[in-house]
Order: sequence, then C-alpha cells, then structure tokens
Amino acid sequence: MDPIETKLRGEVPGEILAILAQIGEEINSSLDLDQVLAKTAELVHKIIDYEIFSVLLVDESAGQLVHRFAIGYSLADAQKWLIPLGQGITGAAAETRKPIRVGDVHSDPRYIGRIDSVRSEMAVPLVFEGRSIGVLDIQSSQPDYFTNEQQNILAFLAGRLAVAIENARLFERVHSQADTLRVLNEIGREASSILDLEELLRRAAELAKRVIDYQILGILLFDEPTGMFRQRLEVKYGQSAQGKLRVAPTEGIVGAAATTMQPVRVPDVTADARYVMVNPETRSELAIPMIRQGRVVGVLDLESPQVNYFTEDHVQTLSILAANLAVALENARLYQELARNETRMERELVAARRMQGALLRPVPKDDFGLDIAPRILSAQEVCGDLYDFVRYGSQQLGIVLGDVSGKGSAAALYGAVATGILRSLSPMKLQPAEMLRQMNQLICERRIEGRFMTMVYATWQKARRKIRIANAGQTQPLLCRGERCDLVRLAGFPLGLFEDVTYDDWSTTLDPGDTLVFYSDGLTEAASPDGHLFGSNRLQELILSHRTAPAGELADIILAAIQDFTSGAALSDDRTLVVVRVR
Repeated sequence: MDPIETKLRGEVPGEILAILAQIGEEINSSLDLDQVLAKTAELVHKIIDYEIFSVLLVDESAGQLVHRFAIGYSLADAQKWLIPLGQGITGAAAETRKPIRVGDVHSDPRYIGRIDSVRSEMAVPLVFEGRSIGVLDIQSSQPDYFTNEQQNILAFLAGRLAVAIENARLFERVHSQADTLRVLNEIGREASSILDLEELLRRAAELAKRVIDYQILGILLFDEPTGMFRQRLEVKYGQSAQGKLRVAPTEGIVGAAATTMQPVRVPDVTADARYVMVNPETRSELAIPMIRQGRVVGVLDLESPQVNYFTEDHVQTLSILAANLAVALENARLYQELARNETRMERELVAARRMQGALLRPVPKDDFGLDIAPRILSAQEVCGDLYDFVRYGSQQLGIVLGDVSGKGSAAALYGAVATGILRSLSPMKLQPAEMLRQMNQLICERRIEGRFMTMVYATWQKARRKIRIANAGQTQPLLCRGERCDLVRLAGFPLGLFEDVTYDDWSTTLDPGDTLVFYSDGLTEAASPDGHLFGSNRLQELILSHRTAPAGELADIILAAIQDFTSGAALSDDRTLVVVRVR
C-alpha cells in the first residue's frame, strides 16, 4: 500500500475543503500540464502561505528529478538543478515515496542549499500506480513553518495531482507523437525532392529543428577520397556556417556512431572517454548515423549545454529523419555528380536518349475505349518534352503532355524529376486541376533558377465517355468532332513559377470518332525556310482533313507535314504530340 494519504484525517475546515474541491475540479478539467500546475499553485497558496512552490518530475532514464514548474525562483535556473533520486530532501521524498517535513533545513544534512533564505521545507512525493513520478515541494524563510495538518492536506492533494499529471503527460505524448509523425511525413517528402546539396543541408538543419529544439547541430558527410567525415554544415544557437571539422571514422562520439552504425546518446560528455571537445559548453551529445544501402553516408551530431538533454524519443525521431536524409543526400550527391560531369555526359547522350525513351510509358494495353498514338522527336540527344499515361483503375486513364523550358540534359533531368513527382501523386487519383496544383506546389518547393515547365493533364472516363482537362501554360489541345476542329481554350501558369496557383477544369462528353490532339509548341512554331511558322490554323486544317484516320496514321501525317514545311531542316525544338481518338 502506498505511504501517501488518500483520505484527510480529522476535521478539516469547510473553507479548506472547498478549496480542495476547487483544486480537484481544476486539475481534472485540463490536459495542459503547465496550466494544471499553475492553477494548483495558485489555489494551494490560499491554504498554505508558502514562499517557494515547485513541482519536480522524475526522469527515469537518468534517475533524476527535473523541475517542471516553479514559483519563487527562475524556472530556467531551476531546470539546471538536476537532483539525483535519494539526494536532497526532494530526492529522498521521491525515493522513499513518503512526505518529508523539515523545520530547519540548516540542521538537516540532506538539504541541498540553493537559496540562503530558506529555513523550512516540505516535500511530498507524487505517486502513481505505486511508483514515484515526481515531488511537490514548498519552502519558507521561517523555521518550523509547516504543520502536520498542512502535510496531510498536501499529501491528499498530491495523490490527485499525480493522476492529473500522468493524464496530461499522456496527452502530451500522444499529441507530440501525432505532430512528429505528420512533420516527419512532410520532411520525408520535401527532403527527397531537393537536389542541390547545399540547399539540402540547410533545409535539413531547419527540418531537424522542427522535431527537436537543439542548440548545436553539425552535419558530417563521409568523404571517400580522404576516408574522413567532413563537417559540411554547423548550426550554433541559430547561426549556420560552413563547418571545418574533420573526424576519423573511429574518433569521438561521431566515430562511435559511424563505426557501430547505431545512434550514440551521451547524457554527460565529461564522463565519456570517447568524447572529443569541440564546443566547450557542450554537456550532452547525440550522434545519429545516416545509412544508405548498408553504408554510412554521414552523421547527424547534436550537442546541448544541458546535461542529459537528449531522450530516447529524440533518438527514435531523429533516426527516422536521418534515414530520410540519407536517401535525400545520396540523391543530391548523385545529382551534383551529374551536373559536374555534364560535359562528359554529352558524349554519352546517345545512350541516354535510348534510356529516356525506355522510361516513356507505352500506350496502355487495357481497353479504355481509345485509340492512342504518342510521338516524340528530340531536337538534341535528350528531350525536354514528355508524355505519360496514368492508370486510375480499369475505367479511367490520365494523359499527360509536358514541355520543360530549355533543352538538353538539364531539361531532361528536370522533366525526370517532374515525372517522378507526377507518378508519386498518381495513387491519389487526382483530377486534372488538383493534380496540376499539387505538382506546382511541390516543384516550387524545390525551384531551380531559370527552370519551369508547361503541362496539360487530362483524365478519361470510359464508362461515361467523359474527358476532363486542365492546362498549365501548355499549347491548347485541339478537339475535332464532326466538321469542326477547335482549340480547347484553357489557360494557366506554368509549373514552377509561382506558388499557391490554382487551375481550372474543362470537361465534355466525347462520341466515337471524336479526336483530341495534345502537342508541344515545337509543332506550331516549326519554321519554313522563309521564316513562316506552321501555326495552329494550319494544324487544325490538317487534322480536320484527316479526321477519319486512325490515331497512329494521323500522328505520322502531322509530323510528316511539318517536316515538309520546314524542308527537312534540323529540329530547333522538340516535337511531341499525343493523338487520342474515341473508338
């Protein structure tokens, strides 16, 4: 049986009972721990005229009491006073789970003197389900100030407060875990799409701050030529700088994390022989390896001037973050390597063109009630245009045509990133306007200077024969039905220029024989030897005159006519089209 009073002994004045009842209502009406403790302190003061009031909670992993709330001295200062269980008056109360009342602290060897004016102290343990979770402590400058009756009252209150604290802490943990999972999900998606290494490192420091309030952070990446971990970024108290530190794989806390491929948490660096001092103020450290395919690519190193600052929750959270960053860092490293070797890569672009062609999805074999013919001609070895087909099940198909600004390998890489984003969003089965909105938002989050792309996105519903289209700055599709061939007049900002852009949907029902042509501006802007453009009017007339041709035949007719118009001149821009004919 717990040695804490669960019932009040003897007669208690009605005024005190009323206050105790009010305290009970207050601590049970809120799950905000700080609010509960503040209101408890206020109401206890009406019963016991204390000068100092504090609540200390047990840190089980460190075996210490840590201040959570204080009146009478600075909480910031108090949080530096870490009291081992069994030491001091509060530590003894927590360990024995019995109230301790001291009439003169100067004559009690257990007293840890922090404030010279204190003469008497009463510490009551907060016990929940047989274990001590903290201590409620009050102090006075007068000797023999606290009474047995007050001890009885405070012990009675402590039992209720312990339950309220556990409820509030449980709520905090659940709420914090939900927030952390949401943030980690956002972080994973964002980090994996940043391809610039320096930008990724900067964002990694910002993202880590969202899940842990660190004071010092270093990001060290493994440098293969030297076999050392090189500090690429250091953030100290909010100020970031290029790191200069180099660490051997077996050196210090960082080396221990890299060697074991496990997180290393050091509550007190002064007691750990592996510690190598870099920042004199550091008292605790946490190193998390970033592992990619069984290889340590870097280490997240966090330091704090506070002893035992980092927790197991921090270890779990940062381990997830480190795993995401390891993938993102590897992607960024590969991207930088590609950028540095772009000149060399130009000699290999013929092979790259074949690979890019292999990445283009073929026309779906499923029967969507459509005759579809895609065509793409590249002005260089690799192409900045793209098309894709996104299955939304057996009855619905997404059709995409896009055009990246610029040409060559940079445009192709940008297009590959955009295609990856598109395919990552495809399981959500978004309608065209929303798909373009979300793609634009994600592309803007990883904006590359001077790059953007246009795109038209359409979804076809076989059962209803309904087409829905949205346009992000792409050339306007042509719809041929009956004796008419008209532009589908839809406008929208290109992707990657402006954030928070919305797009409009246009929809209609198609009949058998109706034809839609999606195309890039490389068709209409193809020039004849005398400088005239092929233009949309000429394209409309050509489609209308061959409106009964199968999709593949019509696509070839269009490209052949443009080639004749330009007298076979080399392409100055990519030419891409997708012809869709309703069966």
